[in-house]
Amino acid sequence: MNAGISLKEWWPWYDKIIKTFEYDRSKDQLATDVLSRLVSSRAIDLQQLKVLISGQSVLVFGAGPSLEEDLQQIAKENLLKKCVIISADGATTALLKVAKVVPSVVVTDLDGNINDLFRADRLGSVIVIHGHGDNIDRLQAYVPKFKSVVGTTQVEPKPNVYNFGGFTDGDRAVFLAVVMGAKLVALAGMDLGRVVGRYSKKQVRSVEVKILKLKICKELLEWLASRVDIPLYNITRRGERIEGFIKVTSSELTKIVQ
Repeated sequence: MNAGISLKEWWPWYDKIIKTFEYDRSKDQLATDVLSRLVSSRAIDLQQLKVLISGQSVLVFGAGPSLEEDLQQIAKENLLKKCVIISADGATTALLKVAKVVPSVVVTDLDGNINDLFRADRLGSVIVIHGHGDNIDRLQAYVPKFKSVVGTTQVEPKPNVYNFGGFTDGDRAVFLAVVMGAKLVALAGMDLGRVVGRYSKKQVRSVEVKILKLKICKELLEWLASRVDIPLYNITRRGERIEGFIKVTSSELTKIVQ
């Protein structure tokens, strides 16, 4: 990691995550090993991602309940053309179908609409695929079908699989943007409250577990904000206040990025 974030700093967060959700560290590492093998023939050079993001204004879309409303307002401001767009998993569907926009980068653990993830890949998105103990089957089934892949993990990195920090697709997207050298990062569709958005993954085993994941996502974003010196904004219309992210409207952000 860079941008002031190290693996040493990440491990206490990971320890908290596996204790909270009773995850198996060895299964996370197995998923990383599997992902490393699967992406070996389709992994893009990380430098391509840096060129795409470094020095740019980045807009990260989460799949929260404010997503469609946020998208409609952002489209009016023509903001989508002024930023590098990163979508977190299910938000990809809304970008493709509602806004008719192809994200530059998609961050996913493959539990969103897989056909829309494949479509984004075909249309030129860089697909950042995360491996963990619960998605090994999906990795094996789907990774060989993508063409432009970067692998990520929350344990020890392996060839073509990186640990940028982050837990959920949404906060991992922000960590990625920061580590890749974004000039500023803004959030949309990132409510992080007790309502699960319609573009979030289709099958939620437990709403309470999902809400707890969003709580940790918020904590990680606030911790990241305390570690970096780039401007961080939040244009999500509703939802939780995220410390360190300045709440602005989409029109205000448009003026900032011009």
